[in-house]
Amino acid sequence: MHCPYCKHSDTKVLDSRVADDGCSIRRRRVCQDCEKRFTTVELMQLTVLKRSGATEPFNRDKAISGVRKACNGRPVSEDALALLGQEVEDQLRLAGSPEVAAHEVGLAILAPLRRLDEVAYLRFASVYRGFESAADFENEIALLRAERALTTADSG
Repeated sequence: MHCPYCKHSDTKVLDSRVADDGCSIRRRRVCQDCEKRFTTVELMQLTVLKRSGATEPFNRDKAISGVRKACNGRPVSEDALALLGQEVEDQLRLAGSPEVAAHEVGLAILAPLRRLDEVAYLRFASVYRGFESAADFENEIALLRAERALTTADSG
């Protein structure tokens, strides 16, 4: 780790502790040259295992790009998309595995997107789950209605 003040490459770790989220480590360091102190945060690198067998680092922007397409023309703000992306990444990190299948990323998107916008959810799910007929849409809409009826009955 290079010192952010003098760029010296020899730093010493004074203290390490797990951050509040449990998915990162905060390290307090001191430069062996200029003696200034600084903090670093280490995050677990999430890796996505693609269907082809290739792996790549998780990219939140890439994960929400498909969601953005599903939200085209819907009243969904960029801030809402950013929050959805954060929620998906947090969910994947909390699973505790450094490698997740691409399919798991898609599954992690479905629930928060359903809460955000049902039409965008149907669009995304139709591609993600490979809907092949109007009946597939009808079944998914029936599930949404049943879920809404349960939520309404519970709160009423």
